[in-house]
Amino acid sequence: MCADKTVVIDGFTVLQTKFQESSKPGHSLYVKEHQGRASTRPKDRTLFVVNVPPYCTQVSIQKVFSAFGEVIKVYMYDKPHSEDKQRNQSKYFPDIPQVKGFKVAYIVFKKPSSVQKVRSHPYDRILTLSDEEVPILTGIKEWQKEYRDNECNTQELQSEIDSYMEAYDEEQEREKRLALEQEGVPDDEGWVKVTRHGKNKGAPRTETMEKKVTAKDKRRQTEKELKNFYAFQMRESKRDSIAELRKKFEEDKQRISLMKASRKFRPY
Repeated sequence: MCADKTVVIDGFTVLQTKFQESSKPGHSLYVKEHQGRASTRPKDRTLFVVNVPPYCTQVSIQKVFSAFGEVIKVYMYDKPHSEDKQRNQSKYFPDIPQVKGFKVAYIVFKKPSSVQKVRSHPYDRILTLSDEEVPILTGIKEWQKEYRDNECNTQELQSEIDSYMEAYDEEQEREKRLALEQEGVPDDEGWVKVTRHGKNKGAPRTETMEKKVTAKDKRRQTEKELKNFYAFQMRESKRDSIAELRKKFEEDKQRISLMKASRKFRPY
């Protein structure tokens, strides 16, 4: 193999990497220009990378590829994504599971020329994934960091809960004001939307009202059970009556048959 030669396989440029400076080359990254239409990942400035090791982070990948130009953003997934969705930024209530296996990454550069530099990178020039400036933690050090990150700061948690509830109350108040403004106002077709903020607002669900509702439900349940019980008795009574009539009918048939068999002609 000639020096400074780029290796391309099925449109992917192969980059040799090693974990740290003292390690031997042992992993290859496959990169090519991103061809999607995502608004957050411009086609001419985004690099698509596959076979990213599980121990790599967004920070470490950004550090490695910053050698080719300024990196604006790194997206990392367990499989290719067509578009970024709004992520939950909560530390204590995350809704995006952490990627544990091999990953794919989208690297957005500031200039299109950075993508071309990566694509023309020689195979023999090995990239180092972890260094003293941005080390990649593995083994017990990584577990210790995960444990520290998962420790709950009660003050931060309470602050996050208070912020969420404040925003929720503001949204509820905004919806209530909007409903009051639209109360009794017809739409384009002349229909008036009925809301719970009208004149008949209903009774408040106090403790006394809850007891009345519960007692009413129990009374309805009891009446239903009694009604079903009496209906069961009526069905049983009708069934017994029909069985008794059938029995008498069979006895009358036998009696008539015996009378016919023993009948004799007696004119006088």
